Amino acid sequence: MEAILLVGGQGTRLRPLTISTPKPLLPTAGVAFLAHQLARAHAAGVDRIVFATSYRAEMFEAAFGVHAHGVDLAYVSEDEPLGTGGAIRNASRALTGGPDDPVLILNGDILSGHDVRAQVKLHEESGAAVTLHLTEVDDPSRFGCVPTDSAGRVTAFLEKTPHPVTNQINAGCYVFRRSAIDAIPEDEVVSVERATFPSLIASGAIVMGHVESGYWLDVGTPEAFVQGSRDLVLGALSSPAMPGEPGERLTLPGAAVAPGAVVRGGTTVGRNAVIESGATVIGSVLLDDASVAEGATVRDSVLSRGARVGPGAVLDGVVLGDGAVVGPGNELRAGLRVWPGVELPPTAIRFSADA
Repeated sequence: MEAILLVGGQGTRLRPLTISTPKPLLPTAGVAFLAHQLARAHAAGVDRIVFATSYRAEMFEAAFGVHAHGVDLAYVSEDEPLGTGGAIRNASRALTGGPDDPVLILNGDILSGHDVRAQVKLHEESGAAVTLHLTEVDDPSRFGCVPTDSAGRVTAFLEKTPHPVTNQINAGCYVFRRSAIDAIPEDEVVSVERATFPSLIASGAIVMGHVESGYWLDVGTPEAFVQGSRDLVLGALSSPAMPGEPGERLTLPGAAVAPGAVVRGGTTVGRNAVIESGATVIGSVLLDDASVAEGATVRDSVLSRGARVGPGAVLDGVVLGDGAVVGPGNELRAGLRVWPGVELPPTAIRFSADA
């Protein structure tokens, strides 16, 4: 089975992490985020994936080449962003299957544990043009909702509303019949959510919903990115791409964790990163060459490459860009983001939300 992987977004909600690295390539539980998707896709029966790229397109082929995690890879880039439908149509020129073959569509910012094989089976047995993965959420008012009838057929795509008719939402993984992709206009900006799916439903085409509410996470924000990495390390979602066994922490080669340090909660300690004695690091992501000095506390945070946290500093829900330095005694909380190369002198900030 072939798949298209949508990885064209700029990841602006994740800045400064995405200034130099596209969101799907950010290290997540020790490997690039996409490594988990490729490995799980292979496990679901996918043998070839076309990357639909745009932002920093060249970095994807440099990272994965033409074969990785059991799947063959091809790359098609957009000169200008074409929306979800336009990107799928643009990438489809690299597909090799026939008009009735299923094509799996994956989003490069979704971490999902749902049963892709079951979704494909429903698609083929129902004769659908498209079959969507739908997940159930506690608060559907935050999303557009997708009602289905008693047979599982999608009846509408509804915008956000304070009174949603269902708690089912679009989870961002689709199985298209190849001919349905070919019907999307070429070289035009098209949204599958606002144009393609509603048009198919209105025309009487079969659009099915595969409802499954296992693990699902949109990793588009720093908080969600940290959660996704933490969940993978802890084993809340299994991944064949994990470079170690699930546990309280993942320590990559070359990292140094002092015997007197407390490191747990699904923390990843990157290559050549250092955590000194007396430091506490919980549920965080330390990229390569980051360091946490003695007596410092880091919780639910991201330390990018070469970032440093000084003695006694406290970080809670903070993102440090590449090479950022937090001097001794600082207390940073409330979603603060420190841009690459910024150095905060000792005790310069306490409980700030801006930097």
